[in-house]
Amino acid sequence: MSVNRREFLSATGIAGLAFHTVAVFPALGSPGKPKIGMCDWNLGPSCDPEMIPKAREADIAGIQVSIGTSPDNIVLRDPKVRQRYLELGKQYGVVFNSVAAGSILNKIPLKSEPQSAVYVIDAIETAAVLGAKNILIAFFGNGDLRLTDSTGELRNLGQGPFSSYELDAAGVTRVVEALRQIVPRAEDQGVVLGLENTLTADQNLEIIDRVGSDMIQVYYDVGNSTHYGYDVPGELRELGKNRICEIHLKDWKTPVLNSGEGEVDFEAAAAACKEIGFDQWYVLESSGRENRFLEDTRANVEFASKLCG
Repeated sequence: MSVNRREFLSATGIAGLAFHTVAVFPALGSPGKPKIGMCDWNLGPSCDPEMIPKAREADIAGIQVSIGTSPDNIVLRDPKVRQRYLELGKQYGVVFNSVAAGSILNKIPLKSEPQSAVYVIDAIETAAVLGAKNILIAFFGNGDLRLTDSTGELRNLGQGPFSSYELDAAGVTRVVEALRQIVPRAEDQGVVLGLENTLTADQNLEIIDRVGSDMIQVYYDVGNSTHYGYDVPGELRELGKNRICEIHLKDWKTPVLNSGEGEVDFEAAAAACKEIGFDQWYVLESSGRENRFLEDTRANVEFASKLCG
């Protein structure tokens, strides 16, 4: 069952404020404290600015906004939608730390489909309007840059306890060539293109070097990298502060980060982030347990703030 904006605001007890333009909330967070955001697909329906009050109630300081839900529904191309984000963001003290070209690129990947470059350019243009400094470019599903054999299996070339999978060399070259054409637009707008994928830090650094721009960085996901068998603290140190634009916080085994039931060593990851001086956004990619969004999100925000502070 869908809930409209008025019903949501009434249920959360802030309807009286939301419908008076004079009601403006102070920005969440404070100088020197970790910046904690959330993906819009975890907050509620993607591309919906009416979820901003919900983010505010959950103590979320920033939102990673998707550009669209499908090639036929690039919602953030609409100036009216962008303006609504800006209006509600200002009213509730919530910013837009990054823009995601995620699910679309997982289906129509940059490694093989020419039209995919348009969605990245859409993200750059949207980020410039919303004041976002980073873009997530995803490489999962059809966009996976690891090579599979005729049976669909990956080839693990890793030595020792950590994995490293053989690359789809042709796909990687296509991505590098596409990014070389796109990156001047990102440079003009001061927007970083963050690569979120299934690769190791070494493999990502190779792609960055081949493109040859400081505006290409890694969008690091501690949950994904742990699950793939990578050395998360070691990779964070190897990439360093200037090669990581933002970090996704999640655990494949639990939606509650401090439950003690997950596979991610958040303490070790946080220690590595502090060592390299990482001071950009940590973005929650978890909606919490079913029917416990508010409770679990507030707990995740508090845990991340203390851990990374």
